[in-house]
Amino acid sequence: MPFTRKSLKGTALLTGALGLSLLASGCSGSSSSGGSDQTKGVTITVAWLNPPPPQAALDQFTKSTGIHVKWTTTDWDSLQTKISAAATSHTYFADATDVDWSRVGQLGQLGWFYPMSQYLDVKSMRPDMPQMSSFTSKGTVYGIPFDSSYMVTTVNKAEFAKAGITTMPTTMSEYTKDLRQIKAKGVTDTPLNIPFAAAEGLSTHWYQLTNAFGGSVLDKQGRPQFASPSSPGYKAAEWMVDALKDGLVPAGNINVNDSQGMQNLMAKGITAATTSDYSGNVGSLYDVPASSSVVGQVEYIPTPGVHGPVANLGNPDGIGIPKQAKYPKAAAEFIKWMTSSKNQAAFAGADGPSKVLPNYPTPSRLSAMKALTTSGHLAQGQELTTLLEGSKAVFPAGAPSWYPQFSRAVNTNLHAAAVGNESVSAAIKAIVKTTNSLAKGNS
Repeated sequence: MPFTRKSLKGTALLTGALGLSLLASGCSGSSSSGGSDQTKGVTITVAWLNPPPPQAALDQFTKSTGIHVKWTTTDWDSLQTKISAAATSHTYFADATDVDWSRVGQLGQLGWFYPMSQYLDVKSMRPDMPQMSSFTSKGTVYGIPFDSSYMVTTVNKAEFAKAGITTMPTTMSEYTKDLRQIKAKGVTDTPLNIPFAAAEGLSTHWYQLTNAFGGSVLDKQGRPQFASPSSPGYKAAEWMVDALKDGLVPAGNINVNDSQGMQNLMAKGITAATTSDYSGNVGSLYDVPASSSVVGQVEYIPTPGVHGPVANLGNPDGIGIPKQAKYPKAAAEFIKWMTSSKNQAAFAGADGPSKVLPNYPTPSRLSAMKALTTSGHLAQGQELTTLLEGSKAVFPAGAPSWYPQFSRAVNTNLHAAAVGNESVSAAIKAIVKTTNSLAKGNS
C-alpha cells in the first residue's frame, strides 16, 4: 500500500475549520509560549502521520542527546484539526509535528510555528533539500522537509510498446499522440489516468499539467495566471476535460480520487499513464505483486512539456515546532536527527528492514536518495534523484494563506466541467473570481 500523501488528505474538508481558525486567532499567534531550552532529561511529544521509527533508533537518539521521545500517530485530517485547536486555544499539543507544504502560508500569517532558522542552520541544509522552498513563506522557513514527495509522470512501457511506441514522449503533443495511439491499437481503451473526483488530487493534477503547458497557476502576489484562453492553466484544464470526453480517461474517473486511480487503474493495467503520480509508487505499489498486475512494467519518465521535459512539482510534508511546544530546543535536536541524511536513508530501507520507518516515502535529502540508490533499495533510484534535483514548489512565493479555499474552488469547478455541468470557460471564470476575492481579502 503506498504512502498516503497529502493529495488524499482532504484539504477541501478542512476549509471551513481553517477559516474559523483564522477568524478565531486574529493576531494571537504572534505570542510565544516561552518554552524551555532544556534538552537533557526531557520528554518531547512528536505527533505524526507514520508509525514511529524502530525503537532501537529512538533509544540511540535518547542515549546520545538525553531527550526521550513520546511518539503519537494520527491521521492527517485529525492532526491538522488538533494543530489548529491547540494554537487557537494557546494549549500544548506537541513539540514537533507536521507542516504540510500547502499550509505554510497560513502558518506564517498566523505565527503558529517557530521559524526554523531560530534553532537550525537552515541555510546549510538548503542545498541538500531541494524542496525547502515549499516550506518557506516570505523568506521564513517554517518546516524542514521530512520526505520528498513530488508529482511524477509514470508510464506502462509494456503497454506503450504493444502500441508500437518505444521512444517515450518528451512533449505534450507527443504524449497526447501516444495516448491516442494506445487507444486506437486496442491495447487499452482508456490509457490515461486523471482523478476527476472533487478532491485535492484533481487540484494537484491541474497544477502539474499547468506546469507542463509552461506556466504556473499563481504569481508571487497570488494573482491568477490562468484567465486567458491562451494561458497554460486554461489550456491544461481544456486538455484534461477533453481527454475525458475523448475517452482517453475512463468515464468512471468522475468519481475516482488519485489513490484509487493509482491502485485500481494504473496498478491493474487499465490505464497506461498518470501525469501526476506519487514519487516512489513504482517500488511501493506497481512492483508489489500483492497489489499490482503490472510488476516490472511501470517506469518514471521526465514530465512532458510544450517544448520538452519540465520540472516536477512538489507536495511534501515537513516537520516543525509549534509555538506552544514545551521544549522547542529539544524538538529541534530531534528534527535535526530525524532528517539527517544517514537516518533518512535508513528509514527508507538502505540498511535493511529492521531500520525502516513504516510507510516512509522517499527521503528529502539528495545525499540520502543517492545512498539509497547505491544500496539498491530504491526502484529507479537514479531517475527519482534526478527528478528531485529538478523539482520546484507549486507556488513561487509559497502557498498562500488561503490555499484550502483556492484548492476547493479548483477541484469543484474542474469536476463540474468534467461532469458537463458547466463549460471549461465557466469553470475557469469561477476559479478566477474566487482567487481574486481571496487574494484581495488577504492583501
